Amino acid sequence: MTTAAALTLMGCAQEAGMARDAAGTAYLDPAFGNATAANEAAMTGATSQLGARFASEVDSTVTFAFNSAELDATAQSVLAVQANWIRQFPEIRFRVYGFTDLVGSAAYNKRLGLARANAIVSYLSTQGISRSRLEALVSYGETRPVIATPGPERQNRRAVTEVSGFVKGAPMLLNGKYAEVIFREYVTSAAPTATISESQTAGAAQ
Repeated sequence: MTTAAALTLMGCAQEAGMARDAAGTAYLDPAFGNATAANEAAMTGATSQLGARFASEVDSTVTFAFNSAELDATAQSVLAVQANWIRQFPEIRFRVYGFTDLVGSAAYNKRLGLARANAIVSYLSTQGISRSRLEALVSYGETRPVIATPGPERQNRRAVTEVSGFVKGAPMLLNGKYAEVIFREYVTSAAPTATISESQTAGAAQ
């Protein structure tokens, strides 16, 4: 009798439009997660835009003397400009790649390339840039020369700074305001337009 009563109640509920889908059915909707995917794509696009801006607005590369990771006056001047740009965007992280020419063993050149990348990170940190935003973990050593020559070549002995992404947990980004990161200085530099008085407007109308 109990089973029969339960079945009768279920039938009445279904007829009254009270039937419920199985738990989790909503997550099978093909559109579920589209908003998150779109936000991720937008953030990735913002990273690309900022990377392109950095590369176009400052010199992202410094070069080194043969068998050296020391920063000369020219390199320090370039890095000072990089630091000024980086300070304007506290939400962004950067990665530095170190390179060498083709003279010497691959193992030695890999260590030298990493030393050059670390030299850049150390210098930028003295310019008020947090070390947590800078990464010098990648060295291409002698594997990606600008000029393919087995001899000494200064253009190959370089370190390149690039945008690598956003700082984890940056409040502005969590609020979905990544566009403000890109255009913030434009908004700040905008000057208010002159206000036209009613009398001037009336005179112009006459």
